[in-house]
Amino acid sequence: MVLFQSFGFKHGIPLDADFVFDVRCLPNPHYDPQLRDLTGRDPDVVRFLEADADVENMARDIREFVKQWLPSFVRDNRSYLTVAIGCTGGRHRSVYLVERLSAHFGQQRPVLVRHRELAV
Repeated sequence: MVLFQSFGFKHGIPLDADFVFDVRCLPNPHYDPQLRDLTGRDPDVVRFLEADADVENMARDIREFVKQWLPSFVRDNRSYLTVAIGCTGGRHRSVYLVERLSAHFGQQRPVLVRHRELAV
């Protein structure tokens, strides 16, 4: 089982994560007044993020990292792996990437998705 969790750095890093990725370097939809109140699940935010090549590169790099190291955790008899992805507020960039990565890995194995700041 792989748990993909989004979070906001301004609310603290999840203490139970096996891997933490910082995506604050990517374009922030928060600064667009039309996108600010949306989340990384909303089509307008998805379009905004997918228009930037750095977002695609980050998604690919995280996907390949998890793909490369996941078998090692399986061999070590780990029943779950927690991958946390954080942006500033935990509502846009991290949510988008968690959704995207969970869709990819969910085709191959059980995954869970948790959006910590959206649950509040």
